[in-house]
Amino acid sequence: MSLIAELKRRNVFRVAIAYAVIAWALAQVADLAFDNFGTPDWVPKTVLFVLVLGFPLAIFFAWAFEMTPEGVKKEKDVDRSQSITHQTGRKLNFLITAVLVVAVGLLLVDKFVLRETAQPVAAESSVSTVKDKSLAVLPFIAMSSGPDDEYFADGMTEEILNSLARLPDLLVTARTSAFAFKGLDVSIPEIATKLGVAHVVEGSVRRAGDQLRITAQLIRAHDGFHLWSETYDRSAADAFGVQGEIAAKIAAALDIVLDEGQLEKMRASGLRSPEAFIAYQKGLEEMAKAHANFSDADFLSGLRAANQFFERVVELDPEFSAAYFDHGDYYLHYVLSAEDLELTADETARAVELARQDFQNAARTAKFEGDQLNAALEQTLISGKWRRLPELLSAASRSPDCISPSWWGVVASVLDPSDESLAMWQHSLACDPLNFYAWVNVARTQSGRGDFAAAIDTATRGLDKITHRQIADELFSAYIATEQFDAALATSQRYVDSEDARSEDRLILAAAMGKAVEAQAIRDEMLAESGAELTGIAVLAMLGEHAEVNRLAALEDARPLGFLNLLDQIAICSCGAPFELSATPNFARLIGEANLSWPPPSSIKWPLKDR
Repeated sequence: MSLIAELKRRNVFRVAIAYAVIAWALAQVADLAFDNFGTPDWVPKTVLFVLVLGFPLAIFFAWAFEMTPEGVKKEKDVDRSQSITHQTGRKLNFLITAVLVVAVGLLLVDKFVLRETAQPVAAESSVSTVKDKSLAVLPFIAMSSGPDDEYFADGMTEEILNSLARLPDLLVTARTSAFAFKGLDVSIPEIATKLGVAHVVEGSVRRAGDQLRITAQLIRAHDGFHLWSETYDRSAADAFGVQGEIAAKIAAALDIVLDEGQLEKMRASGLRSPEAFIAYQKGLEEMAKAHANFSDADFLSGLRAANQFFERVVELDPEFSAAYFDHGDYYLHYVLSAEDLELTADETARAVELARQDFQNAARTAKFEGDQLNAALEQTLISGKWRRLPELLSAASRSPDCISPSWWGVVASVLDPSDESLAMWQHSLACDPLNFYAWVNVARTQSGRGDFAAAIDTATRGLDKITHRQIADELFSAYIATEQFDAALATSQRYVDSEDARSEDRLILAAAMGKAVEAQAIRDEMLAESGAELTGIAVLAMLGEHAEVNRLAALEDARPLGFLNLLDQIAICSCGAPFELSATPNFARLIGEANLSWPPPSSIKWPLKDR
């Protein structure tokens, strides 16, 4: 008892508590900061090691030394009658309380206040309702025939589009959808109907040496009336002021009042170097070509060609976020092809780190909330540390910006088909109605929520606007979920052009109806024709081959970024958990870090899987 009394007198217990509280607070703040700045894994581990190492040292100094009015002295040299440990104890009590209040306050601000600052998006957003203050900026026509004139015209279009997209009162169709009409002879009313907008901006660019003539007009779609039109004669160096001026004039014609802050946002968007301007458009062109031939052997070489242009953009303008984001796509595909390319562990790890750096730089240089969140979500996803995913997904769902997700999209649509996720995809669809991925995510989220009628309606409307295999896949799955097997088969026959893929759909239908013998017969037929074994985790899960599914999932789980393929298989299966989490410890850790529920909702009940 005398030892305990002495420990209390020397404030050893208080020092221990104070050190633990301060160390915890520092660890929390550091964790938030490291997550935001994409710090390498060894840094937080080192900080934690130092904090743990400091604990016994703090206890030792509390026992061996004492604070006095003359400074720190050894405890044995202090006259007990002159000791002020009781005063020091009260100060330590105050310090512990203050640190706890500040630390908890910071965590609450990060968790709730920062997420609430973005404007909410109505869950019922729909492309079927045309908003009066809505428009699409169609690709400007290059009226001259210089080698880079068309790229310059495309860049000018995108700059105007980006400027207008910064106005919260205006719905602006995203580039993917607006550029779908490039080179096509389609009337303005038809374009407006397909894009769900009330107005269209079109124009032209003519280059003659260093001189430009830029013409733009704002057209009301339903009657073709020109609300505004103007021609600008500028030098190439002055072209970047024109895009802001055109955007401001269009906003005024639509009765949108601009304050100085909104004007500054418009001025801040885009590039300012003509060479970077053109290089970025060339990079986008190469990237689109590569993705159009995804299964082609030259896919990665196409992305490398695109990256050469993106690297030139970054060299000319190191603060252009989009170039970093697009540049990172190559490294992800490179890593996922590691087995085919026979990459070493060091080569693979280096590629993952380069991708992480690209998305980190994209988030760092992003000037607008939507771009920052998109890059931060991508960086967080591939980092293998998912703790911040729910926070970032919530913020993305509330953002008024148009966000076109990449790899992280499946997390929100499959693992977390919440009201927030659905609202986010519906908003994305409203501003990018010809982006197939937006239709896929809305339908997939609706199926995950058990609203199959809505999923069928969404996928059907999507296929009316843009014929794409992945939208058809969502319709196919929703029909199976509602046991409309004939409709599912008709969907496959109409939208799937590969005989191998149609055979796989017939196999899936047989599995959904519990016809094990028929499913095996189709499988044997496919093996005889193609000579290749079915190895897809999703299809094998539908057939109830649990051991093989877990074996393949374990192999995928051990690969760098293997969780990306696991997420895809979960989405394809629509069966909740195609594999056991115990077979995928790395993936299980990620699910736990993000506090995501497991198994995810099962859109379809598979008789063979559950037997």
